[in-house]
Amino acid sequence: MSTVIAVETSDVRFPTSRNLDGSDAMNPDPDYSAAYLRVVTDSEDGLEGHGFVFTIGRGNDVETAAIKALTPYLLGRNVEELLADMGGTWKELTHDSQLRWLGPEKGVMHMAIGAVVNALWDLKSKRAGLPLWQLLATMSPEELVDLVDFRYLTDAMTREEALDILRASEAGREERTATLLAEGYPGYTTTPGWLGYSDEKLTRLAHEAVAAGFKQIKLKVGADLDDDIRRLRTARAAVGPDIKVAVDANQRWDVAQAIEWMSHLAEFDIAWIEEPTSPDDILGHAAIARGVAPIPVATGEHVQNRVVFKQMLQADALQVLQIDAARVAGVNENVAILLLAAKFGVRVCPHAGGVGLCEAVQHLSMFDFVAVSGKKDDRMIEFVDHLHEHFVTPIDVHHGCYWPPLAPGGGSEMYAASVAEYTFPDGEFWVADAAQHAEQKELV
Repeated sequence: MSTVIAVETSDVRFPTSRNLDGSDAMNPDPDYSAAYLRVVTDSEDGLEGHGFVFTIGRGNDVETAAIKALTPYLLGRNVEELLADMGGTWKELTHDSQLRWLGPEKGVMHMAIGAVVNALWDLKSKRAGLPLWQLLATMSPEELVDLVDFRYLTDAMTREEALDILRASEAGREERTATLLAEGYPGYTTTPGWLGYSDEKLTRLAHEAVAAGFKQIKLKVGADLDDDIRRLRTARAAVGPDIKVAVDANQRWDVAQAIEWMSHLAEFDIAWIEEPTSPDDILGHAAIARGVAPIPVATGEHVQNRVVFKQMLQADALQVLQIDAARVAGVNENVAILLLAAKFGVRVCPHAGGVGLCEAVQHLSMFDFVAVSGKKDDRMIEFVDHLHEHFVTPIDVHHGCYWPPLAPGGGSEMYAASVAEYTFPDGEFWVADAAQHAEQKELV
């Protein structure tokens, strides 16, 4: 028997805003950050669980506090009991009545629960000696549905329907695992498309994306229509007619504005329009989907929980569902969302990038291919070439594909040296940065 003896949180921030990496119409100065969690036990194996919430800077103050509020649920607990019933552990965390009041089941507290849940899955996978995607893909249909809270879902998908989906794909798991290992999982890249980049940088990075084997790139749009038209014309000239080009408005528009704006961009053969309006506006997304058809609507990175995804699917408000590894309450809720997408026949193309999102979400897509939808030909995982060097098991992306991680765990563990250097405000980088700014101020 082993016990949780420490839960450590760190406010890790990277100064990405200085080169406008990650810039878009709604987030012009993001500093990619992680409210980072480390679960330590007294087990002789020395294994730890690691998780995080991705933010873009000052939000880390709030998220690290939220994760700390969950510490009493872990400290002193029997690790084997926590990991043996991950469905029960998830419900215990999400159903605390006083913390749930802050949502319910959405927002800062829900994301913090996701960090804890993902850290426990990381530990469970390490103990099993398997990457997370493979651990999930070896679980029985009954074990998988036991992870899901079906409250609020049964009008769209019952437990029995979820079991049917999983049982239908069970026979082909071994073959699809072999296919995944041999072929990888398709990716697309947003690296060329940040709003703050010059046309020259966009062109160079778009050429590099095509040379690297990507079949789709994505551009941020929504700040200025004339700029968007020029940048899309530049991108099309760089990649040619056979590479897909998606666009992402990052919630910039009202409903009518989105439809009107996209009418001017349609000539560039748009693969999808992402986050055209508020992520909470289900009927607005449905109206936009009708208004911009046949361009698909993609959304999900800011959708708060399985219940909102359910309604979006019921309303035909999205045609591309974008799960996020750190937005909802962890692996369990993402399993529920993947099952909903399979029930409604909607493709899943996860949101990634940020700090560690690529490393984490690849496991969910690969699990989906092996054990849920059985599909990957019309699906892809977002790739952004940011900050992977800080992770113990960084992604392996080449020939336009993600290649399955084989190391045990969920991919969310950062190097201790990186955490120490970039912890705000006392890490080595930020201390030196503050000293430099003070020196410059004195010179002025």
